[in-house]
Formats: sequence, structure tokens, C-alpha cells
Amino acid sequence: MSLHIEQVHWMPSPPLVPDRMPLDLAYLRSVTLGNSNLEQEVLALFAAQAGDLVSTLASLPPHAAEIAHTIKGSARSIGAVDLAQAAQELEGAMRRDAGVSEALRSLQISMDEVLSAIDVILHHT
Repeated sequence: MSLHIEQVHWMPSPPLVPDRMPLDLAYLRSVTLGNSNLEQEVLALFAAQAGDLVSTLASLPPHAAEIAHTIKGSARSIGAVDLAQAAQELEGAMRRDAGVSEALRSLQISMDEVLSAIDVILHHT
């Protein structure tokens, strides 16, 4: 009796838990009381202001820790948990005067993800 061995091509499994989204839409809907117009208005306002704040941060002005603190609060208010965490880490790095460039880079990446998600929501709903 001969054995027949077949090659099985490996295929990755999908994650058990979906990748984390840049925005917690359920939270956002709860704070806007399910009003989609208000949700879009809040997101548009956040996108306009946060983008300007991050641009200002790039030059690391003397009040950069306060800007990071503002971003942290604004991000929390719309359910952008990872962005809020990145802003908190930048704020701490600036107060310690250590690891600022890495923390700023992390904040910029997180902000780009949030702004991309907002763009999709605002222009595809």
C-alpha cells in the first residue's frame, strides 16, 4: 500500500478579535445621541482643529505639552482612544524632556488614522 502525500498550502487565519478601529463609533453615537448630523458636525470640527494642532506641534513650540493635552481631551470626546493615548504619551514625554520625537511620530501616525477614518465617514455616508 502506497501513501499519497498532498501538499497543503498554508493560509493565515483571520484574527479572533477584529483590529482596533481608530474611532469607537458606538461611543461617538452615544455622545451625539444617535444624531448623525451632529456626529458629522463634531467629526468635521475635530478634523479641522486637530489637523491644525498637529501641524503646530511639528515645530515643538514652548506650549506643545498643552497642545498635546488639548488633543488628548478632544480625541477622548469623539472616541479616538488610541489617539488620546498617543497624545498623553507625548504630553508626558515633553514634561520629562525624553522620547519626544518618538512620541510625536506616534501621535502623527495615530492622527493620520483617525483623520482617514473621519474622511471616510464624512464623504461616504
